[in-house]
Amino acid sequence: MKALGRLLLLILCSALLLQLFFVARIAVMTWLDPESTSYQRSEAWQLAHSSEGLRWRQQWVDYDQISGNLKRAVIASEDAGFMEHHGVEWDAVQRAWQRNAQAEARAMQAEKAGSNSKPVKVYGGSTITQQLAKNLLLSGERNFLRKGQELVLAQLLELMLSKQRILEIYLNNVEWGQGVFGAEAAARHYFRKSAAQLNAAEAARLAAMLPAPKRFEKMPQSRYLAQRSRTIARYIPMVTPP
Repeated sequence: MKALGRLLLLILCSALLLQLFFVARIAVMTWLDPESTSYQRSEAWQLAHSSEGLRWRQQWVDYDQISGNLKRAVIASEDAGFMEHHGVEWDAVQRAWQRNAQAEARAMQAEKAGSNSKPVKVYGGSTITQQLAKNLLLSGERNFLRKGQELVLAQLLELMLSKQRILEIYLNNVEWGQGVFGAEAAARHYFRKSAAQLNAAEAARLAAMLPAPKRFEKMPQSRYLAQRSRTIARYIPMVTPP
């Protein structure tokens, strides 16, 4: 029993130290720009060991050097409630969990029936702040423990950083293609101009790519991408960024 008690105490202390580490990392970001994210480091390792080698495009630019069109487009596309929520939209999380549970149940029924089933599609329901928390500080694993940590980190980000700072870090680190990270790199890669010069149509197209940037980078003529871009462009004037 004593050994079990010591083990539980060790686990609790480790968990507390981990949370304090995250708090310290976020606190530093109030004035210091992060050099990289957990997701970027994972991608860099994979690219470095691939046949293509490490090809990397990223350049940090300050918030006021990013087109307002892109800020509004990303909010309209990824998180319409960004200015109102406190890091997590609980209704969206609940809906995503319900859809995931239903998809898993259908897959299990198909497996029992002996039929070939498609891989279970995982629905996220994540806000911009949750996406930042996951990519900045966590691994790419999908499980309840990691999701719970993501929810905690999202609320810590909202508590310790301003909405403007959260969006600035997000736009400078989000993936926009194979080895393409951040608004400045994306603007120059796809449109040969700076992030500050993006017009509404260009911003909408970049925002439309975000759910699957690597796939859309290889499918520039995608009908879905064109339609999604037009839809986002219509909403751009309605969004007020931080």
